[in-house]
Amino acid sequence: MDNAQISFIAWRFYLILLVIALAVGGLAYRAFDLTVLDQFFLRQQGNERVLRLVSAPAFRGMILDRNGFPLAVSTPVYSVWINPYEISLSTAVLSPLLHKLQIKPKEMTKIIQHAQKNDREFVYLRRGLAPQLAEQIRALAITGVYLQKDSRRYYPEGEVTGHVIGLTNVDDQGQEGLELAFNDWLQGEPGRKWVIKDRIGRTISEVQTLQEQKPGHDLILSIDKRIQYLAYRELLAGVTKDQVESASVVVLDAKTGEVLAMVNQPSFNPNNRLIPNTENLRNRAVTDTFEPGSTMKAFSISLALKSGHYTADTVINTSPGWMRVGHNLVKDEHNNGLLTVRQILDKSSNVGVTKMILTLPRDQLWEILHRVGFGEVSGIGFPGEQSGSLLKHQPWGDFTLATLAWGYGLSINTLQLARAYAVIAMHGKKLPVSLLRLDHPPAGEQIMDADIANQILLLLESVVTEKGATGYMARIPGYRVGGKTGTAWIASHGGYEKHNYNAIFVGIAPISDPRLVVAVVMHNPRGKYYHGGTVSGPVFKKIMEGSLRILNVPPDAA
Repeated sequence: MDNAQISFIAWRFYLILLVIALAVGGLAYRAFDLTVLDQFFLRQQGNERVLRLVSAPAFRGMILDRNGFPLAVSTPVYSVWINPYEISLSTAVLSPLLHKLQIKPKEMTKIIQHAQKNDREFVYLRRGLAPQLAEQIRALAITGVYLQKDSRRYYPEGEVTGHVIGLTNVDDQGQEGLELAFNDWLQGEPGRKWVIKDRIGRTISEVQTLQEQKPGHDLILSIDKRIQYLAYRELLAGVTKDQVESASVVVLDAKTGEVLAMVNQPSFNPNNRLIPNTENLRNRAVTDTFEPGSTMKAFSISLALKSGHYTADTVINTSPGWMRVGHNLVKDEHNNGLLTVRQILDKSSNVGVTKMILTLPRDQLWEILHRVGFGEVSGIGFPGEQSGSLLKHQPWGDFTLATLAWGYGLSINTLQLARAYAVIAMHGKKLPVSLLRLDHPPAGEQIMDADIANQILLLLESVVTEKGATGYMARIPGYRVGGKTGTAWIASHGGYEKHNYNAIFVGIAPISDPRLVVAVVMHNPRGKYYHGGTVSGPVFKKIMEGSLRILNVPPDAA
């Protein structure tokens, strides 16, 4: 081997040594850099793989009836989410997961591709899974598939309390009813904490709690679950029997102003978020208004008695069953001839009420209707509540005043009707109404003379007890009951609809010491009958009778 060859080999040997030395030096520098100079990078990379900031959901407060029975509770559920950059597209790997979640492979491929296109690392697959199914998915141990603990609202009474309680959405936020009205009170505050997780998403340990979770507050309602169910059952039976389009019932505790039941038909099940007809979500007892018809005659006659010109036994000639007011005709269904004021209310005579009201000062009727609460919201804070309308005319035309006296020209809701009759039940005192349980009854405000209110109570009793009176079908054995019927044409854009009516009954019991007020409104009955006394009266009777017995109210009649 000559010197040239030896020199070449030596040069190549030293070159290799130099390359190795540079590589070792570079690795040593990089190790020094990462472990001493730039520790943040390695720590960040490690943390991104195992350290997670997770949310600890706060359970919503329960909604309870006045006796502590749960009407809305939160139950633990799970959401399944994926990281599209970690998950495998292998059919063999994903097939068990897709089968359990009922997702088609093509749909899954689209979900992953769309997420990657939008650079998303978090995509929900399914939400609201039962713990048993979530545990089955966890056992699959699929890389990139994770579980998140959530809570979901459950409503034990379903349709029975649906309109009052409302419902929440998939994020547990109130959307309807009291769930919406008291959302801030119920929802609480979720917690936040750092945890270490393994590669399949299991929590290994908790590192630091940033914010403790705070559960929501409970909400105790004035609703009595027993009376609510009774009202729901009897209203549904009445709607079915008389082929009613829609209906509502309100049961009020006259002594406290608490709403013991509020029911509508058609109803909905809040446990099923896929509600085909969103119109059924409306709490018609407060959102739908109607002309109350003859139920207003109790207040018209109260003014006649207050004037001192009339008593319950004053006789008024209603022959020949009609009268002309200006260019308009006021008619009764029959020619009742001579009637006392008591009989005018019994037979619901439009002519008799008109003759009395036209002899009184013009603004008095509007004032009493306004004082008992028509034309204003009730103050219960229910979402979507309507105030109705009560216009004050200046000047009052004779026919306008007459029609107001027998319940046309104003619009009200079912709750307002019950509240107004509660004034009569409480001897002229007006109490605020409440959907929350009250520990102490409010003081109230005296807005009607007690003596006049007591006289009206006795006249309302006559409407139920006198054979041939319009409310005779509402009598209850063992109890003194008073009430008033109403049968009102339904108004539309083109005027009043022929042969379409609202059948109404509102009543009080027991008359000797009033405890309950029940208002029943049946919208557009299509069966054989359509009058308030024959359609709504029997429903009132069953609800009132059952409620009195549930509350152990002693009978007051022989």
